[in-house]
Amino acid sequence: MTDESSPRPESALPAGRELVLKVIPMPADCNANGDIFGGWVMAQVDLAGSVLPARHVQGRMATVAVNQFIFKQPVRVGDILSFFAHVERIGNTSITVQVEVFAERFRAQGAYVKVTEASLTYVAIDDFGKPQPIPRAVPIAPP
Repeated sequence: MTDESSPRPESALPAGRELVLKVIPMPADCNANGDIFGGWVMAQVDLAGSVLPARHVQGRMATVAVNQFIFKQPVRVGDILSFFAHVERIGNTSITVQVEVFAERFRAQGAYVKVTEASLTYVAIDDFGKPQPIPRAVPIAPP
C-alpha cells in the first residue's frame, strides 16, 4: 500500500462501456486498515453489473457466478467511484458482464485510477427461482 502523496498511474476511462453507477464510499464502509472493505466494493460491483442484464431479462434475475474479481488499488473514503459495464455474452438463460471501477481520488478530482475489474454472470429466473430463457429482441422492420 502506498501513501496519498505517492504518484499513481492514471487511467483513461473506458470507451464503449456504459457508466451504470457512481458512488462515494463513507467511513462506515472501512475495514480495519482504514481502506474500504472489499466486500462493500464487491456488493457495489454486483449492483452495477446487474444494470445491463436487467434490460435484456425484463424480469427477475440472480447472480450465479463471479467469474473474476481483481482489486487493483485500494479504495478510500471520499473517492468518487465510477462503475462502467459491458455485456460480454448473452446465452439462452444467462448474461455475462464485465465491470470496471475507476476512482477519482478525494484530493485529485478529474484524474482516474482503475481500482477494480470483475466479470459476473447473471441468470434470468421465473417466479419459482428456476432459470428461464432470456427474451430475444424482436427486430423492427424498416418503414
